[in-house]
Amino acid sequence: MFEQPGCIYCAAWNAEVAPEYPLTEEGKAAPLRRLQLRDPLPEGISLVSPPVFTPTFVLVEDGVETGRISGYPGEDFFWPMLAQLVARAGQGGDQD
Repeated sequence: MFEQPGCIYCAAWNAEVAPEYPLTEEGKAAPLRRLQLRDPLPEGISLVSPPVFTPTFVLVEDGVETGRISGYPGEDFFWPMLAQLVARAGQGGDQD
């Protein structure tokens, strides 16, 4: 999760999703790692393109981006989008 101070959508995600995230199947399959938007990428991480705004959720496998959710569309949309991303990654499929 790329975030930055003052991001109201990050705050909404933190309030609505963060507490239950690690308890879900998706959260177990894709443990959350928080990164600051403007900080350099950790060594060994390769993204298709740099995130532009926050929050951006990037699914990474073996150091390579396999998919992302740009922005936070609200809890009702986030969970199905995340489930689809995790399912595609598990199948080795291409991401949008």
